[in-house]
Amino acid sequence: MANVQLEFAAGAGEADPQSRPLLVLGQLHNLHRLPWAQLRGKLQPRVGEEIWQAALNTLNPNPTDSCPLYLNYATVAALPSRVSRHNSPSAAQFITRLVRNCLPGGVNRCIVMVCERSEVFASACALARAFPLFTHRSSISRRTEKKTVTVEFFLVGQNNGPIEVATLKCLASATEGVRLAARIVDTPCNEMNTDNFLEEIKKVGKDLGIVPTIIRDEELKERGFGGIYGVGKAAVHPPALAVLSHTPEGATQTIAWVGKGIVYDTGGLSIKGKTTMPGMKRDCGGAAAILGAFKATVKQGFKDNLHAVFCLAENSVGPNATRPDDIHVLYSGKTVEINNTDAEGRLVLADGVAYACKDLGADIILDMATLTGAQGIATGKYHAAILTNSEEWERACVKAGRNCGDLVHPLVYCPELHFSEFTSAVADMKNSVADRDNTPSSCAGLFIASHIGFDWPGIWVHIDIAAPVHAGERATGYGVALLLSLFGGASEDPLLNMVSPLGCNGDSPNEDMERDSKRRRLV
Repeated sequence: MANVQLEFAAGAGEADPQSRPLLVLGQLHNLHRLPWAQLRGKLQPRVGEEIWQAALNTLNPNPTDSCPLYLNYATVAALPSRVSRHNSPSAAQFITRLVRNCLPGGVNRCIVMVCERSEVFASACALARAFPLFTHRSSISRRTEKKTVTVEFFLVGQNNGPIEVATLKCLASATEGVRLAARIVDTPCNEMNTDNFLEEIKKVGKDLGIVPTIIRDEELKERGFGGIYGVGKAAVHPPALAVLSHTPEGATQTIAWVGKGIVYDTGGLSIKGKTTMPGMKRDCGGAAAILGAFKATVKQGFKDNLHAVFCLAENSVGPNATRPDDIHVLYSGKTVEINNTDAEGRLVLADGVAYACKDLGADIILDMATLTGAQGIATGKYHAAILTNSEEWERACVKAGRNCGDLVHPLVYCPELHFSEFTSAVADMKNSVADRDNTPSSCAGLFIASHIGFDWPGIWVHIDIAAPVHAGERATGYGVALLLSLFGGASEDPLLNMVSPLGCNGDSPNEDMERDSKRRRLV
């Protein structure tokens, strides 16, 4: 899968399935609406219309099903016919599974995706997750041939015309972002250390014509970033705060995405056990998602100021490591008594959101992080946890998740009841809760929010992606599609506007207001 090039085409052309293997994929009622004339050139002479119809009649998805059409060269697969209200209508998770299990092998392959226009974006991002980029298998590294998977969408239902060139370009940008994020998360820390993560940021900046701002090592300490510096100071590769800024003319609103980029988390002196430490290369998943989403968002045309803030550190063990009982002064000016060095993500994000507020003047601050193991217990393996000071944005995040396939579910937002968990006798707060049975995922988010203030008048959104950042041993690129959908109303791209729950598609009561209003689209 690592050397697969994913292409989206209005028409994939005709080919004998023995020379170009084929997977036809969709919900069963949609597959029945696919005309044989649309498939004939991709299946003949190996498969006739009778075999195609017989295969459809054998499918009984519960929740999925598949049927070979011709040996292992052609397959039809059915998605769940119905999904619950907390799932995406696209059944995105099942798309990824079916492609991994049912797509025939070969150098040049084709997928025909049958769906409604509203499900195209989610389906494309789900397809991208089936083709991870990172591998160090020696057998694969010796292969020189490049493999291509061409995806053709056949649209059914309302607005079922042909796919436009602009839509294909958007899908290419979005899936490139998903695969970039997944590659970074899959890469181990002996390669993806803070130095190399900064190189990834610089590369994206170069592609977009943006020079990143980087504050690093002792400069972090001198400028008051006690959270990032304190977490990363024991590592061989020093910590950093990096910022990519997109500032188009005419922007009237400033948005900051803040990503947790812990390239490896040993737990520090509060060290993790031998069963819980493996997999901690994924603790940079929030920063990786923001990098992939920022690249795609800017390429597709973003009308407002957008800053991507990366809080990079390796939580390592060494003579310079932060000790429990140490007190750090964070960028907000607040003091934090450390009672758990394994609660490090909130420290770096606290510096990041304070910087976004104080230095970048953000109106909307969203932080994304693999923050708590408790997230997987609270909202499960597929739904990230959302915590926000805005009820409207809570609803919008849930809807964006259903539109794009990156599912989200709310946590309790109640700082007056929960923030007391961080009470310290000698500092403004501790960094870990007193009672781990009292909604620890909510509390972790509240710690971050406290460094911009619970009375801050802007929009703050926290997304904990600890569980959905991976499926088994592979990264999912989770978060890229969610950010593109959630902020699609500020994009010039028609497809991102369509999947956005806020702004241009009528969900905002202020959509008819002039562009110079702060509340015109996204608030």
